[in-house]
Amino acid sequence: MLFQDRDDAGRQLATALVKYKSRRPVILALPRGGVPVAAQVADRLQAPLDLVLVRKIGAPMQPELAMGAVVDGEQPVIVRNRDIIDFTGVSEETFDAICKEELDEIDRRRERYLGNRARSEVKGQVAIIVDDGIATGATTLAAIQALQKREPKELILAVPVAPLDTLQRLRGEVDAIVCLDTPRDFGAIGYYYRDFSQVSDDEVIAILKRFPARATAAPAS
Repeated sequence: MLFQDRDDAGRQLATALVKYKSRRPVILALPRGGVPVAAQVADRLQAPLDLVLVRKIGAPMQPELAMGAVVDGEQPVIVRNRDIIDFTGVSEETFDAICKEELDEIDRRRERYLGNRARSEVKGQVAIIVDDGIATGATTLAAIQALQKREPKELILAVPVAPLDTLQRLRGEVDAIVCLDTPRDFGAIGYYYRDFSQVSDDEVIAILKRFPARATAAPAS
């Protein structure tokens, strides 16, 4: 399946998620690429939108290769991809140094994107994690584990595209997975988009301004 851009992918993903609308979910996007996708979902489901500030910990000589990931929080969640760490021969000191750099970037993004914005209430809610795709699953797993600590009623993972083997590894971590395309010969997420331009900070900020972080009161019956 080929998507025109992230908006197109988000609209198609929203159609697959419309059954959750009546359950008044909260949508949680992985910035930056997941935000335009999640915006389409939040719009269709009339749901609040918030971010999960997660960063890949890339290998020193190949930053796109995920050695792990780290998620924002009072006690940041760090996921290690042991297979990649062993394969690259990266020391614990090097891993920790790159992790620190990514935590600094999370701090920057939190201040730039969110500032004093209210955060979504996740405890007891149906929470839907959205990204523009999954490759190794390291950042996704970190985001899932961080959100599990916030005690959602139900946790849904929703992405336009991901390799089947990665989804199989993540299946036991969430209550449900919604994915539109699961190619066996995956390659990279960008292969499945005609336009996979980088999403800017300003785009993320503009999208967040369009959506509340918390649900409005349900209409009286």
